[in-house]
Amino acid sequence: MTDEGLLVDAGLLSPVRAGTAVEAAVGDRAWLQAMLDAEAALARAQASLGTLPGEAAAVITEAARAERFDLRALALASRETANPVVGLVQALTAVVRGIDPEAADFVHRGSTSQDIFDTGAMLVAARALRLVRADLARTAQALAGLARTHRDTLMPGRTLALHAVPTTFGLKAAGWRALVLDADARLARILDEGLPVSLGGAAGTLAGYLEYADIDRPDVAADTAHPYLDRLVDAFAAETGLARPVLPWHALRTPLADLAAALAFTAGALGKIAVDVQALTRTEVGEVAEPTAAGRGSSSAMPHKRNPVLATLIRAAALQVPVIAAGLTQCLVTEDERAAGVWHAEWQLLRECLRLTGGAAHTAVELAEGLEVRAGRMRENLDLTGGQVVSERIAARLAPRLGKAAAKQLLTEASATAAESGRPLGTVLTGMSGAGHGLDAQYIARLCDPAGYSGAAGALVDRALADVPQSPPRGPTA
Repeated sequence: MTDEGLLVDAGLLSPVRAGTAVEAAVGDRAWLQAMLDAEAALARAQASLGTLPGEAAAVITEAARAERFDLRALALASRETANPVVGLVQALTAVVRGIDPEAADFVHRGSTSQDIFDTGAMLVAARALRLVRADLARTAQALAGLARTHRDTLMPGRTLALHAVPTTFGLKAAGWRALVLDADARLARILDEGLPVSLGGAAGTLAGYLEYADIDRPDVAADTAHPYLDRLVDAFAAETGLARPVLPWHALRTPLADLAAALAFTAGALGKIAVDVQALTRTEVGEVAEPTAAGRGSSSAMPHKRNPVLATLIRAAALQVPVIAAGLTQCLVTEDERAAGVWHAEWQLLRECLRLTGGAAHTAVELAEGLEVRAGRMRENLDLTGGQVVSERIAARLAPRLGKAAAKQLLTEASATAAESGRPLGTVLTGMSGAGHGLDAQYIARLCDPAGYSGAAGALVDRALADVPQSPPRGPTA
């Protein structure tokens, strides 16, 4: 095997992102291209203000293509400088010199490594978040279809792992969708406002940019420095499509902390769906099943098993991202104008958050669009307690006759008797002397029917889907 083959992170230990679009969007080559894009955008921004020749900006842009560079050589060179930008600038300068020797002097003009790396990181994040948002939109659409189709599909509501009161699968799916929409809203805000260019120069004063501007354009004097810098930051933001920061943020890591929080929430929101699916897929529950595919879910030892692998992948990512995101948040505690090791610690953490969340979002699409809902099994499970699942309702009806405490005590005793004897709760209540207090057997039987005690579930589904146009249901139902 070649050295290159040994060095590839193919996703063997992170299958949730293996082969996904986000994996490529945050890989080493994508990161290299983003830094090159930052260098080219900076040159064009300076050229637009007349502080760099337009011809030089065009050559730098032409040279700034990742395929022109040796990734491994740049990685090895970065060991000598603790960041990949120094070696990249040298390599880019050499490529530019090969095209136009005069343009080489204008590469990285007045800039610093952190400006290029952080701007590149924001470009990588923006490209990854767009992929994630597209997958969240598909997931939300599929969940809306499930919620509408199963608006009135009864199932046991469970609290602390036990049957509580009846609910509907439609309400559960609507809740999943609400989490997905919440995640998407957070990512949208980050994309719209929270991914800024980095432009600060060596220590956040932009002195280098000003000095070179004064050399190249003597009319850019000290008393016009601030208008020039405003125009430069605006032009750089326009060239990259990123936001304009109020201040240089070399040591003010709000963009990374906000991004970490939004990614952690997104992974957690998808993880909630995954863990619910895992619980409902259990053999003894069997209320849903993941979509099938050849070879998926097979066990190496037990041929009968079809494991819930999609939910497993999503849940694994959801457990990792918040922990990794905490590392990014911790990097807010950075000393001086650039920290030794703190800035550097962010890079891999950010990439892992992006690709794990992106992998989870990609997987959630397939899970939501193909989820098999077993309404018949839901109803069977709802009947397992012989009506005890609606004991709350009966207690409420008996309270005016017996008093609240006495009614609850009566239902507690009746439920215990029903559980021990295996008889339906309604039958036990009817046979208890004076238990009905004027409620006949037929009325008690109606009260014990779970179908009459789903509360406002249907109305809540309608409210949650008020903004969704009618569409055919997605996914099979059994």
